[in-house]
Amino acid sequence: MRYITRGLASVLLDFAREQDPEQVSIDLTVTRAGILTGAESLSAETPVFTHFYHPSTGESVTAVFGMDLGMPRSQGRFVSHPDGGRELSLEDDLHEVVFLAIPPWNEITAFDRSGSSLPVTVIDAEPPTESIV
Repeated sequence: MRYITRGLASVLLDFAREQDPEQVSIDLTVTRAGILTGAESLSAETPVFTHFYHPSTGESVTAVFGMDLGMPRSQGRFVSHPDGGRELSLEDDLHEVVFLAIPPWNEITAFDRSGSSLPVTVIDAEPPTESIV
């Protein structure tokens, strides 16, 4: 079972909707359920997808070096298929977990890196408030 917060799922679907007909590919990270508000029913160590790296992050570094040096390693990826393809393609950057959305952009499915479908549960949980200061 893979878990993703309702807030993150909503933001990802909005990105896909706004970029349609272009494909979106976004790195995702997890937070342990034990530090989330609203995830008390899960084991404290359960990874829940909670955050994303904005798709344009690191573009200038990538342009100079030809590879993405601007982002830490992510545990998952979100991709959109505006053409309606419900399966992962060879063009998708495969991670341990790949979340996929297709039009009309109202549902997210998940796959492992081999393309096998994974069960997804959207949960109403919130990560702790973070501050830059």
